[in-house]
Amino acid sequence: MAGRRKKKVQEEEHSGQERWLITYADLITLLMVFFVLMYSMSQINAQKFAAVANSLSLVLSGQAMSTLDTQGPSMVEGLSGQMLPEGPGTIPDNQGQLDEVKRMIAEFIKVEDQAAGEAQKGGNTTTTRLSDSLIVYEQERGLVISFKDTMLFASGSDELTPRAKEIIGQIGGALLKLPNFIRVEGHTDDRPISTAKFPSNWELSVLRASNVVHVLNENARIPAERLSIIGYGENRPLVANDSDEGRAMNRRVDIVILKKKYDYFEPPLGSTQQEARH
Repeated sequence: MAGRRKKKVQEEEHSGQERWLITYADLITLLMVFFVLMYSMSQINAQKFAAVANSLSLVLSGQAMSTLDTQGPSMVEGLSGQMLPEGPGTIPDNQGQLDEVKRMIAEFIKVEDQAAGEAQKGGNTTTTRLSDSLIVYEQERGLVISFKDTMLFASGSDELTPRAKEIIGQIGGALLKLPNFIRVEGHTDDRPISTAKFPSNWELSVLRASNVVHVLNENARIPAERLSIIGYGENRPLVANDSDEGRAMNRRVDIVILKKKYDYFEPPLGSTQQEARH
């Protein structure tokens, strides 16, 4: 009996001495998982991560990105409220190129206004100043070239006038060398339309933007993969639609040159298109 008890005690002591191996193995496994996780986090594209974090911050704070003058807070240290630096894994914002385009368009408007002024002095009362119908301004998302609809179309029509095609072609030439994505946005006022071609303002705004894109692509030779079309109808007014002046401001087509840091939010290009773009 005593021999059996002794043997049982020895077996329990032996098994107890090996229990530390189970704890050790668990610890090693956890350490391995920890370092694998740390390694995977180190491979995150900081530029993309910052863009997503910034967008999430704006949404949670109840603000719209397009209304902000500066970037919101970022989850990545050193990037909050700053332009993304050039370097491996980042996309420069080519602000200098956008500033040059803005300067070129301003010079073009100045020349056109001088020509219109000379024509008016000569008795041509139908000539109007380009600056009365075209403005250029910057937003957080990029450079906006905004046309009043009266310069481009007849009332209730999506057909560009010959003069409109000429102006858009000239401006498109200034945008040709930019690598940025370009978005053309159509807008209307709140007056309803219901025809066979335009059942609503959605169709009118989309087709107007589409015709501007065709000129940029076919006349100015801007690659189609850089162009996109949006029709907002009456749903994105600049001012209240409570007067003729307000409605005239809201009827417009905007050409938006998006900043490079927002390339992440655009659908990816095919491999052939990416090679052509670079």
